[in-house]
Amino acid sequence: MAGLSEEVYARIDASLAEADARVAAAYPGEPAGRQPVHTVYVPAGRYRAGLVAEWGEQAQAVLAEHGDALGAPAAVLERVRAKLASQPIEDLRLDFEDGYGHPGDEAEDADARRCARELAAEAATPFSGIRFKSFEAATRRRGIRTLDVFLSALGEPPPGFVVTLPKVTAIEQVEAAAEVLAEVEKAHGLAAGALRFEVQIETAQSVLAHDGTVALPRIIAAAHGRCSGLHFGTYDYSAGLGISGAYQSMEHPAADFAKELMQVAAAGTGVRLSDGSTNRLPVGDADAVRGAWAEHQRLVRRSLERGFYQGWDLHPHQLPSRFAATYAFFREDLPATAARLRDYVTATEGGVLDEPATAQALAAYLARGLDCGAVDEAEVAELTTLDRARLDALARRAA
Repeated sequence: MAGLSEEVYARIDASLAEADARVAAAYPGEPAGRQPVHTVYVPAGRYRAGLVAEWGEQAQAVLAEHGDALGAPAAVLERVRAKLASQPIEDLRLDFEDGYGHPGDEAEDADARRCARELAAEAATPFSGIRFKSFEAATRRRGIRTLDVFLSALGEPPPGFVVTLPKVTAIEQVEAAAEVLAEVEKAHGLAAGALRFEVQIETAQSVLAHDGTVALPRIIAAAHGRCSGLHFGTYDYSAGLGISGAYQSMEHPAADFAKELMQVAAAGTGVRLSDGSTNRLPVGDADAVRGAWAEHQRLVRRSLERGFYQGWDLHPHQLPSRFAATYAFFREDLPATAARLRDYVTATEGGVLDEPATAQALAAYLARGLDCGAVDEAEVAELTTLDRARLDALARRAA
């Protein structure tokens, strides 16, 4: 017989009610829906209708010429070819910031209108958006105006549309961005909350605030539910710490420190993470392409192993190595992961005793592989006995 009265249970529930509500609001868990494996940044002045198909064609051409240099299994290469032909870019970001420069107000207004119309007419990628200039004093008004002009010409944003806030040096800039998006929604007749933004983590102040506290959780909170992701900016962040150009890298210890804090801050919040980019491009002769591809594949794989399922790509020739590394990651462990998940859902005793949290991670791994085209629903169902709906439920820990 239990010795505690109902009054004790009720008192503890009441004492924790506020904390329960706070945790539920701040940590809703992994959001439903697909996360792109990369974001491709294209300077707004160079964007035009048909660019996505052109990138796909260039990527297919370099793969045809140098594909053996990827060292990928035939099954992976076959999937990479199919991906480049059907969906070479998953997430397209039109850049009005560093990659664009300062051509003057008239030129930037014109590019914002043109890019919006062409993006709306083509809808060539499942995810898209723009990066406007930062909310620091020198560029704030120009950044806000570009966002306003672009959305005025765009109309209803396409599914998967998100904007990017760069170079955050004060948490108040994130609050201001959330306020501006709310005002833009009113001005253009958009539903409240329709516009969301990524925050680029590319300054020391976006990791450690001026008062010595960790800024990242406060950045997420300051967005008032509009923050969809934290994206690491490899080179701005490294330069800001005084790291010389030769040693600026996605795998520098300083970069890993920032990304580990990003990971802890975002865990459970529904805010997704993206690693940065490598600026070594696979162009030139065969040796140059081979070397750049090897480095890119290694860095993509490194990010994936550390739980960063998205990164930046800057050139069409990086697409083959992006998808080859990603597909290999999801296919190599497919049999073992599927077997562990099958044993878990069927309560079969196997070689590994998995907890519910690990089963969730196993299901999420398979769901990500399905989303990007690395694996097929039929083979996952055969190996796990699960259809996609049940797999997604397990990945959200709803089953």
